[in-house]
Amino acid sequence: MRRLEALAALALGALQTLAFVHTVWLWPLPLATLALLVWRLDAAPPRHAALLGWCHGVGWLCAGTWWLYVSMHDYGHLPALLAVLAVVALASALSLYLAAAGALYAKWRRGKASDALVFAALWLLAELARGLIFTGFPWVASGYSQLDAPLSALAPWLGVYGIGAALAFAAAALVHLAARRAWKPAAAAVLLVAVARLVPAEFTAPAGELPVVLLQPNVAQDEKFAVDRMPEALAWVAAALRQPAGGLVVAPETAVPLLPGQLSEFAPGYWDALKEHFGASRGRAALVGVPLGDYDRGYTNSVVGLVAGAPEYRYDKRHLVPFGEFNPPGFRWFTTMLGMPLGDFSRGVANAPSFVYGGQRLAPNICYEDLFGEELALRFADAATAPTVFVNFSNIGWFGDTVALPQHLNISRLRALEFQLPMLRATNTGATAFIDHRGRVGAQLAPYTRGVLQGVVQGRQGRTPFAAWASMLGLWPLVVAAAAVLVAFRPKAA
Repeated sequence: MRRLEALAALALGALQTLAFVHTVWLWPLPLATLALLVWRLDAAPPRHAALLGWCHGVGWLCAGTWWLYVSMHDYGHLPALLAVLAVVALASALSLYLAAAGALYAKWRRGKASDALVFAALWLLAELARGLIFTGFPWVASGYSQLDAPLSALAPWLGVYGIGAALAFAAAALVHLAARRAWKPAAAAVLLVAVARLVPAEFTAPAGELPVVLLQPNVAQDEKFAVDRMPEALAWVAAALRQPAGGLVVAPETAVPLLPGQLSEFAPGYWDALKEHFGASRGRAALVGVPLGDYDRGYTNSVVGLVAGAPEYRYDKRHLVPFGEFNPPGFRWFTTMLGMPLGDFSRGVANAPSFVYGGQRLAPNICYEDLFGEELALRFADAATAPTVFVNFSNIGWFGDTVALPQHLNISRLRALEFQLPMLRATNTGATAFIDHRGRVGAQLAPYTRGVLQGVVQGRQGRTPFAAWASMLGLWPLVVAAAAVLVAFRPKAA
């Protein structure tokens, strides 16, 4: 019986990942799967509860991040079995937080309505641990599944982790309502959502408009550094950047894949010509993804801003990807096995200045930096310099034609909700899109096509409550709130 329960927890964890792609219609699915997990945890001793939590997490993360296999096997040439084991090992390690949460819940539950709060607090701490410890990997955090659900009203107040905690509370409240006819937790969950949706939630105001052109080069990852294909790809990027449309032109992460000094082998004078073009073009500017640096000073994954009459702008990625942009201690043997152009990059500053152009303050973030809302919030510490537009530069070509693309698009949409700021996404293979301050996709290029996307972005000024408190305190208020709940409702020692 316990083995069947463990397999069911594994399957439920995997099933709920559908809601991270199909957010409009399947948002109730995680509520149901989580309620079933709580139902079984309510009857399990601590050791078995730990197993159930761990299995739920393994199924969830394996199904939600299986596309890591593509980068390791298809592009890194890691043997298929080792690539599968690597994905399972990562999911297994990160699910230990949920195992601990399950065990503690089984130990501390009291059969009372307060158990719903205890479960929500433990769930919150488990998700925070996954998102913060060892640089963090919060992909498919539970709150993202509620992007188009009533709970999304909590985004500008509590952020994605707060939404996840509310989801956990609602799931536990359903179980208590069904099993014990305990109506208070369910009523509290309904009241929470009602208040969040009824209270005026427009914390930012319009701050002007800016014409923007987003580029999608669609260079396959196995061709990105191919000598015979690079000149053509570079020529397309240069031509698209120089197109006559006014305003800002945005090219994605590593749209120029080589250091400016290395370009002479494939396109002599390439970088100087771009700088000269935008230096002489009034009413036009560019943001271009390009690696920078040298052997002595180190290398960075960067964005360069070019505009007439101003110094060259530079943003260096700060939150680097383990195994891709830096080697965790003790794991160089693993990255050596991967046939990828990997390296140890240097980190950028924590609170980088924005690129100022056209009356807007545009805040770049590269690749999965937009998973870390608490880090983006640092840019709102000073209201006078706070961003009016976010710009994400990504290359998810590493993961092929998989659910990684719509998952990342939805992550960017939730960031827009948290800060009530528009998010521009310029990507190599997709999803290149305009997202407004309410998290709605206004225009989008078809994935895996080469093209340009023209539109107008409306900047926003102001700060949401989440931006205000996270800019000063990070995620510590959520940690303290969860700890306070556990202290208040933890059973007294006999």
